[in-house]
Amino acid sequence: MSTLNWIRGINGTLGRLAPTHVARNMHQAFMTPRTLPPREWELAVLAKAERVTLRFGLSALRWGQGPAVLLMHGWEGRPTQFAAMIEALVSAGYTVMALDGPGHGRSRGHKAHVVLFAQALLEAAGELPRLQAVIGHSMGGAAALLASQWGLRCEVMVSISAPARVLAVLRGFAQRVGLPPKARSAFIAQVERDVGMPAAHLDVGRYHLDMPGLVVHAADDHVVDASEALLIHDAWFDSRLLTLPQGGHQRLLADPQVIEAVLGLLERSGRQARQTA
Repeated sequence: MSTLNWIRGINGTLGRLAPTHVARNMHQAFMTPRTLPPREWELAVLAKAERVTLRFGLSALRWGQGPAVLLMHGWEGRPTQFAAMIEALVSAGYTVMALDGPGHGRSRGHKAHVVLFAQALLEAAGELPRLQAVIGHSMGGAAALLASQWGLRCEVMVSISAPARVLAVLRGFAQRVGLPPKARSAFIAQVERDVGMPAAHLDVGRYHLDMPGLVVHAADDHVVDASEALLIHDAWFDSRLLTLPQGGHQRLLADPQVIEAVLGLLERSGRQARQTA
């Protein structure tokens, strides 16, 4: 029996007898990321990075010189998962700042969720010059979109493999670990208390997205369904949707089409800024 099947079996039984207790355990698991080491293909770009410690306990890696681009990885991710994109951005003349999200890497804390990630982006942006772009992957993309509602300013924003609805993420996790209805409701309520707002409020359909953007997703993403990208694109009046047939949840970060689209968006934004200056 696999570990997940074992967890589902335990949750299915105890979740009916003690739903709050089971929900608390799954809430703890949902909020506590593992620390996963970099892959071999990430080591070269890691060796070129400058480690930077920001205020409030945030850690980041920095490369290059030029207009600032801020990167945010996803759940249990790392800055160097953007390795190919970092190399391309630096070659194109940008400074790249990639955060260790809260509860990840060398940054503060042991817990993580989309609101903490959004707050981290705001804190980092407060210590940087005007951002040319913010690029987020998965939960980092959801956090970037949320942070834009709280005052994060940048010329352009890129969302890659991101969910549009946090409530759908919570329901999907609860279903995956086999929580019965009462335990599922208790789990969602506990997460909402932790993040400080109803999960339904963390839905891009409620957002006002007023900067040019790029929404990227792979059709074969088995972590976040590609339909989420269409919801983000529909809510974002000035966005381009790029859907790749393959790339999974993470491989598309190194896809040449994605990197070309990101650089093209930045180039157009810079050209427009020069024309209006």
